[in-house]
Amino acid sequence: MSLATRVIPCLDVDAGRVVKGVNFQDLEDQGDPVELATRYGAEGADEITFLDVTATVDGRATTLEIVRRTAETLFIPLTVGGGIRTADDVAVLLEHGADKISVNSAAIARPELLDDIARRFGSQVCVVSLDVQADASQPSGYVVTTHGGRTSAELDALEWARESVNRGAGEVLLNSIDADGTTEGFDIPMIRAVREVASVPLIASGGAGTLEHFAPAVQAGADAVLAASVFHQGRLGISEVKEALSHAGMVVR
Repeated sequence: MSLATRVIPCLDVDAGRVVKGVNFQDLEDQGDPVELATRYGAEGADEITFLDVTATVDGRATTLEIVRRTAETLFIPLTVGGGIRTADDVAVLLEHGADKISVNSAAIARPELLDDIARRFGSQVCVVSLDVQADASQPSGYVVTTHGGRTSAELDALEWARESVNRGAGEVLLNSIDADGTTEGFDIPMIRAVREVASVPLIASGGAGTLEHFAPAVQAGADAVLAASVFHQGRLGISEVKEALSHAGMVVR
């Protein structure tokens, strides 16, 4: 029996509000994270991903109060990312109701963080988030970026994906910076490339715009599809996405 494809709304949170931009720029307010999470839970989301998009840039921790309030309203897994620098930070987020945590910039700065998290809490808690951009200077043609897509890590994306999994990441959240917020479709070649090197579940993010965009991402190797603006702005519903995936022959919950 194949595992069901998960549909995951993403809440990019800045200063306590959900925001969304294009290519990580020009962020606009989309609403209250607790209200949106509650609504998506009721609409059949399989999980919620909550990313504090300016925590790393501002050098601060994730907003714990909002995480706690969001977790209290949900009956589905909650993944939280942004501003996590140590395994102790993970412990605090888990105490505030997170089920999984997502790390990006801090793991690139100190890859042992992934080992620490997996050792203390298990791989199932540890999601490595890759913000990836096309870059001809890298062997694979893809580079990892940090600080919300603002800075190149000068790290080959496929090498880093492989290393992350080897160090204990239980899931890869692959976000295409080039496709982010464009609503022109997921970056299919990038999903395929990362699928070949990552042996753990792969979440595809960045570019969803129509119902027709989701199935190709799964066919390319994604185990879950994540979207933000199309859900926040009411252009697509979670049940519609699941129906489209089901029509394309995928198993959904």
